[in-house]
Amino acid sequence: MYLHISSKQPISDLQKAFSNTFPYLKIEFFKNKDNYEGRENANLKIEQEVPLHEGSFDVTGEMKVSELEQALEFLFPLHARVFRLSGNIWLETSMTNDWTLAHQNEQGKEISFPFAQHEGPGKGVQKN
Repeated sequence: MYLHISSKQPISDLQKAFSNTFPYLKIEFFKNKDNYEGRENANLKIEQEVPLHEGSFDVTGEMKVSELEQALEFLFPLHARVFRLSGNIWLETSMTNDWTLAHQNEQGKEISFPFAQHEGPGKGVQKN
């Protein structure tokens, strides 16, 4: 997946693009990298939160979670965290951030299969 980031786009566009490729994962953005309670409003445009230039980079299934989070922070000053669907809840992947995105997504699929059969990945799941 080629991820294009522009300061004019809503944060939700990045989230949708990511989840279209990895349906059992989601990405959240935070104002402070050390405090995950300040979750960004998905309707905000990126420029409202961080000074940012436009750019793109390739996100592959072989990329580790930690590599994606670090790349977003380095290239675009976006504090991102990846979450994996586990049944009907979203878990932060910090304990498994050395796993690839493909592996994380596959684990989410396996764990969530009974739920996904009825509702689809992430449907009906409350965001934390």
